[in-house]
Amino acid sequence: MLSCPSHYHLHHPHPSLLLLRPNPNSTNISSCLRRHNSKSTTLLLRHLSQDPISTPQHHEHSIPDEEEQEEEEEKLKLLQLSLATKRTPQFPGSIYAQSPSDPDVHTSLPPLRTLVQGKPNDEEEDEEKIIMRALEIRRKVTAEIFKEAMRKGKFGITYTTNLTNRLGPFIDYVMVEAAAMKRLPEFSESTFNFRAKTVIQDSNVVPLIRWLKHNSVSYPKIGKLICMSRGKIESIRRVVEWLKWIRVKGEFLGVALTKAGENILERNNEELDEIVEYLECNGVRRDWIGYVVSRCPPLLSYSMEEVRARVQFYLDMGMNEKDFGTMVFDYPRVLGQFTMEEMNQKVTYLKEFGLCTEEVGKLLAFKPHLMGCSIEETWKPLVKYLYYLGISRDGMKRMLIVKPIIFCVDLETTIVPKVRFFQDIGVREDAVGNMLVKFPSLLTYSLYRKIRPVVIFLMTKAGVSEKDIGKVIALGPELLGCSIVKKLEFNVKYFLSLGIRVQQLGEMIADFPMLLRYNPDILRPKYRYLRRTMVRPLQDLIEFPRFFSYSLDGRIIPRHKVLVERQINLKLRYMLASTDEEFEKKVDAMVERRRRFEAGLVDDDSLSDSLATEGPDLSGSGAI
Repeated sequence: MLSCPSHYHLHHPHPSLLLLRPNPNSTNISSCLRRHNSKSTTLLLRHLSQDPISTPQHHEHSIPDEEEQEEEEEKLKLLQLSLATKRTPQFPGSIYAQSPSDPDVHTSLPPLRTLVQGKPNDEEEDEEKIIMRALEIRRKVTAEIFKEAMRKGKFGITYTTNLTNRLGPFIDYVMVEAAAMKRLPEFSESTFNFRAKTVIQDSNVVPLIRWLKHNSVSYPKIGKLICMSRGKIESIRRVVEWLKWIRVKGEFLGVALTKAGENILERNNEELDEIVEYLECNGVRRDWIGYVVSRCPPLLSYSMEEVRARVQFYLDMGMNEKDFGTMVFDYPRVLGQFTMEEMNQKVTYLKEFGLCTEEVGKLLAFKPHLMGCSIEETWKPLVKYLYYLGISRDGMKRMLIVKPIIFCVDLETTIVPKVRFFQDIGVREDAVGNMLVKFPSLLTYSLYRKIRPVVIFLMTKAGVSEKDIGKVIALGPELLGCSIVKKLEFNVKYFLSLGIRVQQLGEMIADFPMLLRYNPDILRPKYRYLRRTMVRPLQDLIEFPRFFSYSLDGRIIPRHKVLVERQINLKLRYMLASTDEEFEKKVDAMVERRRRFEAGLVDDDSLSDSLATEGPDLSGSGAI
């Protein structure tokens, strides 16, 4: 409670002044000051400061600073009120009373120009600050007017807020247009809010937003499109209708429009139709056009001369219309995503592997994704790494032709870990390069979902030892491309069913890794002929698993008949692993030795030794 000194008169006509008048004998005056109305308090303190006896010493410097701060706050408050879209709540006794009949609060406020009448030295600086504040507040007012229009269009608060935050250029456009309408006679007396509402309504932007949302265009892309239109809202609807006509669907409508370039909304339908007709004449089917445009929107921003030059670039490499059309459909970016200079540089680099122009054309028609690779970041590091592995230019050329996707993958994350894995399991460094050239597809398989599981299966289920696994993979890298369930496991069960033990099977695979790649339906007749007709033991098959690689009708049966007719016997290795001329010489030599033995010219031991040692291992000849 505030004490009432004896010199205060209770019958004073102004009770509020009684509570605020300072006591000269008091040492703490500031604790008695009321702050309910800062302006009234400031005026009172200024009035009391004229009495040097009653004014405390510590107010001499604080009051001017407080006055300037409060005066600045007062200006900002007036500015906000003058640009408000709705009436603001007022407390009783406010000096800026707003009547219920004044919805725009302009008639009861002082003119805006009174706020920029500052001190002479600070007039320009204050005027600039006030103008910038006025501009920012007016921008916020315009945004609120747009939100109100969106709410009337039955849009949610969250959607409206998110979209408005992305429409800065359009909000500025509305603000400028509303200000320009002031010059028109019919709008000379209207308020800014009314003019801004008129601009938004005349632009039909809210119905357009509803229509774009119905066509699965997201609000970020809607915001970008509206800003791109520069006020020409109807051009968006026209281009979207054209895109739907060429079968661009769903969310790709917004993608095609926002990534096609700034001039897409300025192009007429005749120019766009000409591009489509030209592509169709060069092999791109009509029902592919929508897909191509969806994946390569910049194509629509090129002039007709530019489109012709890009198409002719590929046709000059020997592509026919069918190859060109399928290439564009497979990788649409090949036609419109890169500059002509980049395209020429990549073709020139591919020719350095020894490819001619026509071969490069066939390569790009088969794998156009090569055009999306960087020479400096992708190709040169890969070539350097392959050269380190001992792969020559011809080997790289074969890898490029057989599996061009290798030149599109990331070196550090895709190729290097696989090479390290092969080295870790025992593949010699000089054999890694040969293995990759022999079977380039190996580098496209997943290390953890394909390569490692096959290696583990060979070591645990197929009996391949740890010292032989590197040899098996080096000689038969194609095994890593086989399915464990559908191929390898099924074949292993077949060989085990013949009576071959797991360890013996592992030795057979180490000698002939391709053994597990054959279809058991092809192996059964050969095994049946070996056991029943040739009457050979299973051990012969274990010692020479390549027996399954030879044709039954083309080599096994004819040569077995020759041996039966000549009444001689040879091991499977010497019987099959030779050419026809070598086989005839071998048979003639055996017949001659037998004749000499029967004549007593040689003994039985020398004949047996010759049968055991004769003939080199030509295990690759005649294999199917």
